[in-house]
Amino acid sequence: GGGGSSRSGPPAAADFHTPTGPGFAAQAPDSFRARFETSAGDFVIAVQRRWAPKGADRFYNLTRSGYYDGVRFFRVVSGFMAQFGIHGDPAVSAAWRDQRIPDDPVRRTNLRGMVSYATAGPGTRTTQLFINFGSNDALDAQGFAPFGQVVEGTDVVDRIYAGYGERPNQGRIQAEGNAYLERGFPRLDYVKRASIVTP
Repeated sequence: GGGGSSRSGPPAAADFHTPTGPGFAAQAPDSFRARFETSAGDFVIAVQRRWAPKGADRFYNLTRSGYYDGVRFFRVVSGFMAQFGIHGDPAVSAAWRDQRIPDDPVRRTNLRGMVSYATAGPGTRTTQLFINFGSNDALDAQGFAPFGQVVEGTDVVDRIYAGYGERPNQGRIQAEGNAYLERGFPRLDYVKRASIVTP
């Protein structure tokens, strides 16, 4: 024992079917990496918790719970960003819809490769993320707080299928899940598996 650290062993397991479970209250490490294995290839996001602590904690727990496995990159706008994070199972999406986290101050700029939460205004971050394709610094003043950065596989991120643009309907994804996307937008790229990379 001793050492004064509050990190006594691994955090409680996180089950994404139960958003209010103790696993989702765990604090993320000060810095960590997450590997996303996708249909377009693999990329790695390096997270610095101090950039946006609440966002980093939520991302850490969602990722280690397996939440992002199977999730589609449903809104991909060339030169702007790739958005993902609505779960493939409508029951899971419904469970997370009101699990909002408070905003973090914006301490970094939304440059190419930076990862932020999608929002619908102040205090609305839940599970949806976007990866910036270019310099989107206009988003900084709107409260989009980057918490991490793609450090491996930027070429993979650039290859994420953008042919459908903003056509997939978010309300229908929430209501019908991946079934709607597979039927209407079969070429969307998706996350096969996302995991925390142990240092």
